[in-house]
Amino acid sequence: MSTDEHELAPAPADSRARELWLQHAAAFILFEDVRLYALARVDPNLEPAARAAVEKGIDDAIYGLMMVADGVTGSLVGGPDRVELNILARYLRTEGVPREDVVETLSLADGDGMCMGFHGWRDGDFGEVPVVKARPSR
Repeated sequence: MSTDEHELAPAPADSRARELWLQHAAAFILFEDVRLYALARVDPNLEPAARAAVEKGIDDAIYGLMMVADGVTGSLVGGPDRVELNILARYLRTEGVPREDVVETLSLADGDGMCMGFHGWRDGDFGEVPVVKARPSR
């Protein structure tokens, strides 16, 4: 599946709950559109041990991305200069299209820890407040 097959659930009104929800939503996007994308492309004819090794490699790459998101890694320093990546999650309200209003922006490096959430997300746990809901029938 990919994120375009899901519908975003309503955000909680409480600011702390919404911040956690936004972090879980960001992880949901990464796990759906990066991890599951890669897993879907693994050769189905691989021997079980080879398949397990490939899946571990995919998870290791996602975890490496989580370390960059957390700010643990992902910067280059040379003398007084530095370049770093900053992954942002933005919660937008699109009423009144074409204008989009940014409701909240969160640098994942300022969140509770993408690395900490990795194992739960890998097991499908994206928090107490749902980030997606069933899409209405088309």
